Amino acid sequence: MGTLNIVLVEPQIPQNTGNISRTCAVTGARLHLVGPMGFTITDRQLKRAGLDYWDLLDVTLYDSLPEFFEKNAGPFYYFTTKGQRCYSDVAYPDGAYLVFGREDRGLPEPLLFANKEACVRLPMLVHPHARSLNLSNTVAIAAYEALRQWDFEGLKEAGELTAFDWADDPGAQETEGGSAKG
Repeated sequence: MGTLNIVLVEPQIPQNTGNISRTCAVTGARLHLVGPMGFTITDRQLKRAGLDYWDLLDVTLYDSLPEFFEKNAGPFYYFTTKGQRCYSDVAYPDGAYLVFGREDRGLPEPLLFANKEACVRLPMLVHPHARSLNLSNTVAIAAYEALRQWDFEGLKEAGELTAFDWADDPGAQETEGGSAKG
């Protein structure tokens, strides 16, 4: 399985980081948290949002963006509403770092300007009151695009029912409230 890195730069909302932690846990992505953050890792809301998954995470903490760049080589892809390229037009290599900014102002513009070709965006309607998607939704969309490009290597693609077996004839089963054929 390839290595996918999710980077949150100065996240401010613990529930978003908790949801993103859960996405990382179920996809095997590594999570990088770059401070300063608007909460502590022990924050109750953070733990509640990803509680059952926290022990499955590979998390690295950094005090600052310069420290993050000192310790990681990329390639980096900067997700921003200001990007000129669509996120799905990029081929994400093994070891890619998908970088996301803080909820209230995104990534620093000097960083974006210096890395124009690595800036990507999700298509959205143009509306003065619709600035962007929620951060945790954006991370999930981006992560699954990279994983789709990698053919979901190492991920379980088919689910299982708890009370039934998909291999059984569904026409022979009765469900609560009527026939399974209905």
